[in-house]
Formats: sequence, C-alpha cells, structure tokens
Amino acid sequence: MKNSNIFLSGFVVISLFLSSCAEGLEDLDGNPRNITQEQLEVDFQNVGSLYKPMFENIYQYTPPWSFQLQQNLNADVFSGYMTNPRPFVAGANNTTYNLVSGWNNFIWSVPYSNVMNNAKTIENETRETFPELFAVSQILKVTAMHRVSDVFGPIVYTKFGESATTSEYDSQEEAYNAFFADLEEAIQILSDNIDSPRFAAFDLAYGGNYENWIKYANALRLRLAIRISKVAPTKAQSEGEKSLNHPVGLIEANPDGFFVNGTLDHPVRTINNSWGDIRMNASMESILVGYEDPRVGSYFNTSEVEEGVYKGVRNGLPLLPGYDDELAQKADYVTFSLLADEVLTPRVQLMAAAEVFFLKAEAGLRGWTGAGDVQGNYEQGITTSFQQYGLGGISDYVSNGTRTPMDYVDPVTPGNSINALSTITIAWDDAATNEEKLERIITQKWIALFPEGQEAWSEYRRTGYPKIFPVVSNQSGGVVDTDLQIRRIPFVDSELQTNPDGVADAVTKLGGPDNAGTRLWWDVPGGNF
Repeated sequence: MKNSNIFLSGFVVISLFLSSCAEGLEDLDGNPRNITQEQLEVDFQNVGSLYKPMFENIYQYTPPWSFQLQQNLNADVFSGYMTNPRPFVAGANNTTYNLVSGWNNFIWSVPYSNVMNNAKTIENETRETFPELFAVSQILKVTAMHRVSDVFGPIVYTKFGESATTSEYDSQEEAYNAFFADLEEAIQILSDNIDSPRFAAFDLAYGGNYENWIKYANALRLRLAIRISKVAPTKAQSEGEKSLNHPVGLIEANPDGFFVNGTLDHPVRTINNSWGDIRMNASMESILVGYEDPRVGSYFNTSEVEEGVYKGVRNGLPLLPGYDDELAQKADYVTFSLLADEVLTPRVQLMAAAEVFFLKAEAGLRGWTGAGDVQGNYEQGITTSFQQYGLGGISDYVSNGTRTPMDYVDPVTPGNSINALSTITIAWDDAATNEEKLERIITQKWIALFPEGQEAWSEYRRTGYPKIFPVVSNQSGGVVDTDLQIRRIPFVDSELQTNPDGVADAVTKLGGPDNAGTRLWWDVPGGNF
C-alpha cells in the first residue's frame, strides 16, 4: 500500500471533521460561526467521530454491494449459510472457486481504510492522554483484523503505517500474537479506568460500559485462543485460561453479546429482499430441517417452491444446462427460502452469548482450567441461542438423540441432490469420543453463529465441522480440492500493484502458494485431538 495508509488517515479525519462541523452548524439554525478544534476536543469529538466508521466497517454497512463483495459472496457462502441463486459471471465466480479478484479487493480495502487508519489516528491522539479511548479502539481493531487474517493469512498489522515506501506483513502467527498482546493491554487499561464516562457518546455496542467491553475482549481472546489450539496448543491454553479465569469474566447473557447498534438496515436485507441475490444454503436446510430446529423460522422464510417448506440452494451452481442466461436460472431458484427479517436488523451480531458457551465447552474438552463442565456449557449454548430468539421447546431439543441432518433434494435440478454427510445427533453423549463430542459442539455453534458467516467459515476450516455440502461445480482448475473446499482468498490486486515486495515476503510467510487451496497457519490437517 506504500504511503496510502497515511493519506487515507488524513482524508478520513478531514472528511469526518468537516461532516461534524456541518452537523454543528445545522444545530445552530444557520449560525455561520466555525466550530474550533479546541471546542471539539472538549468532548473528545476530535477522535470520537472516528469510532463510528470502525464499528460499521468491521464489515461495511453501506452501500450493500460493498458488503456483498466484502463478505456475502465469500464467507457467507463458503460457511454453508447462504448461496446465490444467480450464477454470476455465467457461473464462473467466487462460489464456484473461479475467484473474481475485483470482488475480493473489498475484503482487504474496507477494514484497512476505515478501521486500521482510524485506529492509528486514535492511538496517536489518545494513548498517553486518554488511554481508555485508545483501549476500545484496540479491541475494535483486533475484532476487524483477525477476520482479515482469517481470510488471507499474513497481514499488515504491527508495522502498519511505519513505512512510506512499502508495507511489511506479519505472518499469521505473528499477527495472532499481536492480537493477544493488544487485547491484554486493552483489558488492563479498561480495568484501571472502569468508571470513566469518556466513550459513552461514541459507543455503538455497550453505551460506554467498560465492564461489558472487558467481557467482550475476554470472549474475543478465548475465540482466538481456541482458533490456534491445534497449531499452538501451549500458547492457546495460556491465552484461553487468562480469559476463563479473569475476575470480570466473559459474556454470559444475551444482552451482553457484541452487537453493533447501527441506524441502517443490515446490508443482507437489500441483497436478499430487493435484489434476490442470496438465499438459504442447502447445508442449512439439511441440518436445521433435519434436526426440526425451531430456529429455522427465525433465520429463514418458507419457500415458494412448496407451501410451508424450507428449501436451500446448493452452493457453487454453474450456469446449468437448459438455461439461456443467468436471470432465467435465477428466476427458478429465487423462489427458494430467503432470510427472515428477524436476523436482518440494524443491530448486527458479531458475537452472541451462545458462542461463548460453545467456546467454553471446547476449552473444557481440551482440559483448560476454568472452562467448566463440557456438557453443561454445550447445553447452555443451545439454551442461550434459543432464548436469543424467544423460542421454547429447549429441553425436548437438547435431549433428542435420534434426529440427524437430512438428505438434500433439489426440485429444480435433481442432479444437484445429495445425501447428508453426517449422522451426528443433538443429545450429548458422554461415552462418545472427543472428536464426536467436538462435532456436536461445532455443529450447534455453527447454528448459533448465524448469520455471521466469517466466523462460521473459519470454524469450518479449523475443525471440518459441520460437514457441509461441497460445491456443485469446482472451476478452480485443480487448485481447490472439492472435498476439502476453499481454504483462503489470495492476496488482492491492489496490494500486488502497490506493494509487490510486501506481498512477495508475505507469500514466504504463508507456507504455500498464494492460491485458494493453501491452508492458513492455524488450519492444520487431520483430526482435532
């Protein structure tokens, strides 16, 4: 990115400053006086205005097409949650592993422009003077950038903005170590300033409640610790146990989950309802309908294919025989289940309380101190997810030991039908192997994470669970194994053009070729135990 970091930072600050001034003038009924920098600093507006873009660009709220490229046509689909009924680019697109580089630039550019640049400015302005404001920005930075690393692997993080000529990448291991260090520092700072009111006016998640921010930071650290538990078990346990045994604790109740309380519609609402470009994935149908899971009605609407029936689309559809163009094929598949309004609110879920119980369940399975009872956490995760949507029938669901994922039938193209890939049931089985127990935990975690496809895709790659259907058409030219599915996104064109030396170094840190079949550092092949 060469010197673009510094330029973008200045541009964002100036733009937001001017916007703030304009809003102030409107409030003064046309009074032409200027709002000075000193007046802004009185209530921290000089840095406060930088937080909203950070919250709203962990993934981009608006315009919806930007989110569609940043996450919806990659992680939301690769996770097995959603898929597109229209075969974009005549079926040669991300979903069939013929990756569209122009689409994937947004996965990189949005968080760097709107999160990393703002975090750097806030750090420079507040680290010494108002450390609690700095601490929150660090937590937001880790929230955004671990997602970027979980897409690409090596990223520009610890040396961001240091050079005017090139940007040096950290290996993914180095980036994760930095994430842990940044969270540790932020948690300590907030613990030391627990009653400070300074962030309340800018907080789109917790209303300035630092205790909740500490709980979230602990939960985020536990998430990252579990992520590296196969590749760096000692480091993972050490970091995980810091969170599990922290005096403030972790997220444990639905009101404490990490949600961005935005003012705009969830971008998938437009993609789903107005454009008809996304629908239920066949893997979601197989698992939710097979389990007779009451959450299915909170996540999806019934289809127009058959009254009262939820129907998903197989991932990775090419332009099928018998269709003249993309829109003709879309017309048949757009009648399948669209997402329900209940999950497409302006209050965007980035970490629900249910996830934390599943993290604790896996931590207990791995023998980490402070994790608690494995079965108890597993069942509490399900219970908390049901409660999030106001659903009953918890005890019957949790105790059911017979329901399994169901076979998938495509009523439009029978050749896309496929048998279920798993026979895992819901009820806890203490006599099962650890691998079977983990499949239960991750399958239920996957259900509870919806609609947050980035985290679901990462967990699928790390564990292999739940067992989601492969693409119908693999157009990667042999780069991606159809059964293993896509493992990452290659480094983006904007970096290759402006930072070629940095990318070349990043490839050496990747440990394999810069393609979609190369595993990330934490993506270790083989069993989980």
